[in-house]
Amino acid sequence: MSQVQGSGVGLWIAAIKRDKKARIGAIILGVFLFIAIFGPWLVEDPDALVGVPLQPPSSAHWLGTTGQGQDVLAQVVVGTRVSLTIGFCVGIGVVLIGALVGITAGYLGGRVDAFLSLLFNVFLVIPGLPLAIVIAAYLPSGPFTLAVVLIVTGWAWNARVLRAQTLTQRKRDFVAAALVAGESKFRIVTREILPTMTSLLVAQVIGSTVYAIGAQVGLEYLGLGDVSAFTWGTNLYWAQNDSALLTGAWWTFVPTGLCVALVAFGLTMLNSGFDEITNPRLQLERAWRKYLTRNKTEATHSTPVVITND
Repeated sequence: MSQVQGSGVGLWIAAIKRDKKARIGAIILGVFLFIAIFGPWLVEDPDALVGVPLQPPSSAHWLGTTGQGQDVLAQVVVGTRVSLTIGFCVGIGVVLIGALVGITAGYLGGRVDAFLSLLFNVFLVIPGLPLAIVIAAYLPSGPFTLAVVLIVTGWAWNARVLRAQTLTQRKRDFVAAALVAGESKFRIVTREILPTMTSLLVAQVIGSTVYAIGAQVGLEYLGLGDVSAFTWGTNLYWAQNDSALLTGAWWTFVPTGLCVALVAFGLTMLNSGFDEITNPRLQLERAWRKYLTRNKTEATHSTPVVITND
């Protein structure tokens, strides 16, 4: 059974080429990244009053208008850039802090481990969403504030998982060999232990990004963000204020909700495909299924031998 070697971009490309789920996720994510980068220049001003309030979808306005008469499509497209930027920044920031704390605690051990473990256990005990609501309520509203709030409230679980993984890795032979060779602790952590966690780190980044997008939309829906900005969360906030559910104006909130669901689905599919080629257990299961399927097919199409007595 062949294994994919390398890391970073090479593993992503290999996953997309070899796994159907990864290709589907990459296509979905690529479409939204294209919209986030080029979309704002392809639609009209999302703040302009372009029609009758709460006008249903039509040829003039493909997704209808809001309660203020603004174009829903323009607001969804412009909001894609802000929401994805916050999501990916928070996802990467959460994993970086979690990796720094978790790997340091797991490798150094002793009092350092006890202190850092106490620190992230305290954050794990405190409910994340209520804490995020309290912090966001007392800080200036804006995308940067939301990113900081989500990073502060979301790093602890990643740190705990990476600490446990580091505790198992530091007892391996390659770590002992690096110690005998006189390598520094920093080099052992960054060059020896960290590369063995590539699959786990990628899964954490994707999971944290999905969490960040959902949490950001939820906080802004509650009015804790900058309601004058155009994001997926503020779109839902204004749809609620305009009583979209009561009036049946589904076009003001369904497109935004569908975008959030599709991005989460695409990221999950991409992560699943990446895990298929980096997780040895899944590689073994996949090879075994192919072997059984091939043998079953050969047995079905083989010509039976008939023995007759003349």
